[in-house]
Amino acid sequence: MDLIVLSGGILALPVLAFITSCLLWPGALLRAYNWYWRRRLGLLVQFSHSGTYRFCYCSRGTPRDDTPSLLLLHGFSATKDMWLPVVKHLPRSQHVVCVDMPGHEGTSRTGAEDYSIQGQVTRIHQFVRSVGLDKRPFHLVGTSMGGNVAGVYAARYPDDLSSATLVCPAGLVYPTDSEFISRLREMENSKEEGRIPLIPSTPQELEDMLKLCCYVPLNLPRQVLRGLLANRIPNNSFYKEVFMELVGEKSRHSLQENLHLISSPVQVIWGKEDQVVDVSGASVLQAELTNCQVTVLEDCGHSVALERPRKAATLIMDFLSRQEVNTKKHS
Repeated sequence: MDLIVLSGGILALPVLAFITSCLLWPGALLRAYNWYWRRRLGLLVQFSHSGTYRFCYCSRGTPRDDTPSLLLLHGFSATKDMWLPVVKHLPRSQHVVCVDMPGHEGTSRTGAEDYSIQGQVTRIHQFVRSVGLDKRPFHLVGTSMGGNVAGVYAARYPDDLSSATLVCPAGLVYPTDSEFISRLREMENSKEEGRIPLIPSTPQELEDMLKLCCYVPLNLPRQVLRGLLANRIPNNSFYKEVFMELVGEKSRHSLQENLHLISSPVQVIWGKEDQVVDVSGASVLQAELTNCQVTVLEDCGHSVALERPRKAATLIMDFLSRQEVNTKKHS
């Protein structure tokens, strides 16, 4: 191995190349960081197929008889790695699976038919069958767009689930408009194609998006912000295609339209300061679902998995424990 001498000592040339690439291509830095974090958490990245369609996911552990497996669905324009802060606080013995949603990261990118909520539900059901999660009831967790998908999945495939957790879910008729929805209405009324706040293309737009999604300022280093933006920009046209499907007539209120079909126990977690989908949606779910537990987190915005990962993990595991107790009582 060639070596290069620096003032601080001897540094392997591949290491220097890595550091240089992180400075020149900050997106590589974030990808390397996520790889390291997955490795530390014991998560293994894998692929499964349903016909020619490919799913990318990471998992840890194996299914157990005493507690359901967890399947985690991320939100719009995110990836399976958004759950890393939550997985960090889950028991090591808990079987957990995080999947890239249709078209995101390593999962196949096809067309609009797969990006509507119904299309995503169908694809996630294919994933469940491809990895054998349907062999016993599992607990489904979804946030934002993923929460919409999780709720509709619970309505369409009730036998697959033991229960579900919806974190700040989209797809409802909210009594109060959020800041984000208000901006969208202004764009619609003006009939001008303005910038979509959740699809940034400049550092300032990215900072604005983070402020919209998080109640507590993140104060991320400039290099990290550059990395986030570098990884997102090549996908912006895809994100716009998905977004237009999500706000279209077929998907906009899909969770609301399926609430009457949900029979599984449901846990709802919502940030009180959510500016993307208003916390008033929690009262809608509590009123419509017969077996529903709601927790509203103070000083927390839309990105619960990022802002309050320990609390989210604790709430999910406590909910699973209570469901297990209830099952034993009625058995």
